[in-house]
Amino acid sequence: MNKKLLNKTLNYYFIYALIILITVGPVFYVVTNILYEDDANEDLYAIKKQFDKFNKDDLKISEILLWNRFNRDVTIQKFNGIHNDSLFDHSYYDALNKENEPFRVLNSPVKIEGKWFTFSAKINMVEKENLIGSTAFLFISLLLLLIIGFFIITKIISKKLWLPFYAALEKMEQFEIDKSTSVKLIQSTTEEFNRLNNAIDNLIRKNSSIYQSQREFIENAAHELQTPIAIFKGKLENILQRKDLNSEQFKLIDDLNNTTTRLVKLNKNLLVLSKIDSNSYNEIEKIKLSEIINIQLAFFSEQALSKKINITTELSNEVEVKSNHFLAEILISNLFLNTINHNELNGQIIVKLTNESIIFSNTGTLLPLHTEKMFERFSKSNPSSQGNGLGLSIIKKIVDINHWSINYHFNNRMHTFEIVF
Repeated sequence: MNKKLLNKTLNYYFIYALIILITVGPVFYVVTNILYEDDANEDLYAIKKQFDKFNKDDLKISEILLWNRFNRDVTIQKFNGIHNDSLFDHSYYDALNKENEPFRVLNSPVKIEGKWFTFSAKINMVEKENLIGSTAFLFISLLLLLIIGFFIITKIISKKLWLPFYAALEKMEQFEIDKSTSVKLIQSTTEEFNRLNNAIDNLIRKNSSIYQSQREFIENAAHELQTPIAIFKGKLENILQRKDLNSEQFKLIDDLNNTTTRLVKLNKNLLVLSKIDSNSYNEIEKIKLSEIINIQLAFFSEQALSKKINITTELSNEVEVKSNHFLAEILISNLFLNTINHNELNGQIIVKLTNESIIFSNTGTLLPLHTEKMFERFSKSNPSSQGNGLGLSIIKKIVDINHWSINYHFNNRMHTFEIVF
């Protein structure tokens, strides 16, 4: 599934922020705890130093019991065999709070009246643990707020910064080369977006110019070819009327005449497409499609009869659509031609007209048509076909101009083209 560039960028920011949050929180807690332990150690050594300086020399063995009674956190205990200072964490039961509380303890050997005892000093770590927890919570909260604010600000600023890009993208998606020659793009203070806009504008102008030149060439060429093709076809038909032609000559000239007929149709279709592209058929009116279908049916019945094709119609006489009358006639004509030319001997054509759509179904090949290039100009489903590959292209063009839609289906050996109004 495709994602927007902004969302991808924010996702990377989010992953990075999550890693920082997960990593920094515990690290901050551990480092803070170490710092507080070092501070507690310094306090314990200060207590030991103060004892050595002010109390050790004056303290008697007989006074140790009294000393311990009046000094809760500094006691003189029986010598436990240690010869070096020892720092460790230990929990002691607090009778006042009636719970075990953590302490940082210093045990150090001390000599009183020539005998060794153990000097034991402890510092309650409850307040420091609470302070560490509060500090860590405050730090993580600030970090979290910073990350959230960073995301919000980044998203807002990024949307604003990327606005010209999305505007250009939307304009490009809506651009149709046969309907406009330029796109109005939003100017930006960002150099890269202005370069992109200029590149898009130049590209559109060049392609529009090429398209316009191509369309004018096709239209002019089709107009210029009309007269010589008509003259050539007329002379071929006159030659076909001569009685001194042998069978070989007659066949050769008849083939030339058929090829010229195809050339006439091709030239006519190119002219129609060119005029549609230039918006020459812009007169819109209400049309009863059933009347046009019946008129075209009368004309194409003979062609269908030559292939023994049966045509069945189900027409609603009340259906009216808004379209150019000439284009509507071309649409129905090309639909009939398509269903007849691509049909089989003893085939069938079904024409249905409802308030929502018009449907042309016909028998034909036993496989569905390839829809990828079906409506492209000069595209043929059967390369050996006598058609010029413009029929479906003209149908699609007329459908698009009228803002309709066309669908192709293949079911029960029937090829169906449905135009939805």
